[in-house]
Amino acid sequence: MRAYVEFLRRPHAGRLLGGTLLGRLPNGMGMLAVVLHVRADGGGYPLAGALAALFGLSMATGQPVLGRAMDRLGQPRVLLPAALASAAGFGALAAVGARPLPLAVAAVLLAGFATPPLEAGLRALWPDVLDGPAQVEAAYALDAAAQEILFTVGPLLVVASAELGTETALLLTGALGIAGTLVVALSGPSRRWRGAPRAADWAGPLRSPGLRVLLAALACAGIALGVYTVAVVAYAERLGSDVASGLLLAVMSAGALAGGLVYGARPRAGEPHRRLPRLLAALAAGYVPLVLAPGLAAMSVLAFLSGIFLAPALACSFTLVDRLAPSGTVTEAFAWVVAAVGAGASLGSAVSGVGQDLAGVPGAFAGAAGGGLLALLLCLAGGRALRPAPAQIQEPNHIRSCQSS
Repeated sequence: MRAYVEFLRRPHAGRLLGGTLLGRLPNGMGMLAVVLHVRADGGGYPLAGALAALFGLSMATGQPVLGRAMDRLGQPRVLLPAALASAAGFGALAAVGARPLPLAVAAVLLAGFATPPLEAGLRALWPDVLDGPAQVEAAYALDAAAQEILFTVGPLLVVASAELGTETALLLTGALGIAGTLVVALSGPSRRWRGAPRAADWAGPLRSPGLRVLLAALACAGIALGVYTVAVVAYAERLGSDVASGLLLAVMSAGALAGGLVYGARPRAGEPHRRLPRLLAALAAGYVPLVLAPGLAAMSVLAFLSGIFLAPALACSFTLVDRLAPSGTVTEAFAWVVAAVGAGASLGSAVSGVGQDLAGVPGAFAGAAGGGLLALLLCLAGGRALRPAPAQIQEPNHIRSCQSS
């Protein structure tokens, strides 16, 4: 754990990580808060589910747009207005409820699209704040592991605050986003950070072939996550247990947290483009035994194992993003990672439902193994593109950014 002790001793590191986690709690709260409020206002499950999905898709769409703006304008000028706008969307939904529907849709779109890209912004800041590649990779691993906490703590906060009214849950969601954004955006590193000069084209980071391969692979890994989220519900229904789905989600997150902490605790040997296929292979292999869907005790062990390589694979991917993104596009590139995983997870939810109809609970879980395998195959097929050019290895984005400022 020496790497983490050194990391936390660095000026601003603890503040940036803590503020980002606080500001990202709405990512784990928003969909559930929308569903509970719509149901409390008399809306049916189809409407509640549709608005929650709309929130998720609009958030995935907004992250690259806001990330590009941050690369051009700096962080506070984008983060603070975005957090206020997102909170206004949650507040509007709290006021109007499910009817009239056009206003509810507009509120959900605003709340999702304006979600401040704190996740991408933090990953763009780490190389400037920390001392050397080893600390940066440790920070990426801790970042990837810690986000599992968001999806455990976030829903609990929604359920607890909803006891005072679902409007309270929505308002709290927006307020936490503002609070965390203020902690980050008012920090010295965030105020000083500037993106490097960039080419004037619409594609931005997507003009990098390696980044396109990486995003496609991560979208397939997102499919596996979306499948798992739905499949555990089907498993719990078959088992007749109200708590099984929540338990299995928490256990998988615990596996990801543990794997990320171990991965980042010491320097990693080898280049990240060589490491990533091995990590994706292990991730895919962890999903395969889930199709057996044994009893809850054994399934809990399998769920924990399935999560172990998730955070390491993401952390390795973050290192590659910094090397593959064209100059001046690093924040947008990290935002595309968020969008790719989110879009894949949305598709995975549908895939799991089809698998459930065709082959029951094993069929639902089979989609997770399929998504992991697709991620691996894409990574192997595009392995040459994932290899950064020598100039990118010697001078990654954060160094290019510093030289230009």
